[in-house]
Amino acid sequence: MSVKCGIVGLPNVGKSTIFNALSNAGAEIANYPFCTIEPNIGIAKVPDKRVDQLAEIVKPAKITHPVVQFVDIAGLVKGASSGEGLGNQFLSHIREVNAIIHVLRAFSDPDVVHSYGTVDLLRDKEIIDTELMLADLSTVEKQIIKTEKMIKAGNKETKERLLLLNEIKNMIEQSKSLRSANKNLLNLSKELFLLSVKPIIYVINVDDNFIETEDINAIKQSLKEEGAKPVILSGKIESELAEMENDEKQLFFDELGLTEPALDRLIKISYETLDLITFYTAGPKEARGWTIKRGATAKEAAGQIHSDIEKGFIKAQIIKFDDFIRYKSEQVIKEKGLINIVGKDYIMADGDMANFMFK
Repeated sequence: MSVKCGIVGLPNVGKSTIFNALSNAGAEIANYPFCTIEPNIGIAKVPDKRVDQLAEIVKPAKITHPVVQFVDIAGLVKGASSGEGLGNQFLSHIREVNAIIHVLRAFSDPDVVHSYGTVDLLRDKEIIDTELMLADLSTVEKQIIKTEKMIKAGNKETKERLLLLNEIKNMIEQSKSLRSANKNLLNLSKELFLLSVKPIIYVINVDDNFIETEDINAIKQSLKEEGAKPVILSGKIESELAEMENDEKQLFFDELGLTEPALDRLIKISYETLDLITFYTAGPKEARGWTIKRGATAKEAAGQIHSDIEKGFIKAQIIKFDDFIRYKSEQVIKEKGLINIVGKDYIMADGDMANFMFK
């Protein structure tokens, strides 16, 4: 399945630098607002050791990891919801993504102009949060007017919808997070493609000589109260790492006492935030990880490979990943009775290895 995470924030916070490091897509980086007008799209491989473990056993001709698409969206400014700085255009790009990665600038650099002159993470976070909510308020108010007209025209079934719309409007006006709303409100919010209901990940872009400052501690506390965990990284360091060979990277990690790039953590967190899991197929041609939503059925998983497999689904053979790694042979696993034959309604588990049979 196609998964998109939109990278947002004020101008000059390091979005494009982080985007380039994630995808090596070469987005233009410049020291002026709105350098990125049309969104850049890049693809990042999800770090997944299980695919590599499978490949060591089956020796396939090709190895394919799950991927996440990252969209570099131009910097938003105060007033974006009313059109400031091409805001309406940029906000429409955010509607198209599955999750938001909000980059907050914690680095000082006289050569990179800050939109508001100083580094202030709480202020910058509030500006973007407010613009997303104001854009949503405008959407909801238009829906309320439309629904009221339908009721006046005799469509009584829309009364419940009007009640829900007014509840959403009240939550936005009180600056309450829609992410904590009840199921009915959440479903309607998603139907309307509201921005402030999208899953969000905060990235704190720090100096390469990072020190915990009072400002960073304050934003971490604020995010903790929201139930959000920030990813702290240096876009500059990560972009340098992205260009290094593996041997160079390992030396760098050893020197700093790290085990992986911070961007790998960001990719994994993006995957988890969207409640995604991975199932696998493995054979002489390819070992591959496939992305599905948690709770997907075997038939739906088959559709990720090809729509014809989903349409003609008969049954699936499921092998647990740990069993395959332990016995390293499908024949041995079969002899031990560890292959599970399932129907279309089987709920896939993270790590399932699948072989689909279809008409």
